Amino acid sequence: MGELIVLRHGETEWSRARRHTGRTDLPLTEHGERQARSLEPALAGREFVRVVASPAERARRTAELAGLRVDETDADLWEWDYGGYEGITSADIRTERPGWYLWADGVVPGDADHPGESVEQVGARVDAVLKRVRPLLEEGDVALVAHGHVLRVLTARWLDLEPAAGRLFALDTGTVSTLGTEHDRPVITSWNVPPT
Repeated sequence: MGELIVLRHGETEWSRARRHTGRTDLPLTEHGERQARSLEPALAGREFVRVVASPAERARRTAELAGLRVDETDADLWEWDYGGYEGITSADIRTERPGWYLWADGVVPGDADHPGESVEQVGARVDAVLKRVRPLLEEGDVALVAHGHVLRVLTARWLDLEPAAGRLFALDTGTVSTLGTEHDRPVITSWNVPPT
């Protein structure tokens, strides 16, 4: 059985500033492009039966610079829709909502382009992704290139945990992680590995 290779896109201006970046499509910074290129050695020697990316430019570009050919984009891999918190830092949100924590308190509705979603809705999206890619793992490795929070939720669901358990898996920009099995049970085989 193959492994699920999970890549978080490289740095953007908003990720560097720690601004919530859901559906706003930002390019990689120069540092983000270097991060993406540096992922290539970690992927060398692997033959992927499928490479799936978020439709966001930052994810597709990361895949390209890491030496991967994207076979398809999947809208279910878009980042968490932060609603009215799009583009805002957690620190700024806490000035109006002291103690606010995304994983427990969620988001407020935004405009038509950023209506917001709950962690359970993100969980339902990644469940659909996992349902589509699990059969492919019988043939070999599958790469998913996407965003921090959605990949954290996906990892929780891979491990049969509730979506909010994604809070347990910190994930930096420009990193690679692997999800596999041990004794036919889902496990994390590597996590948050930075570029070499």
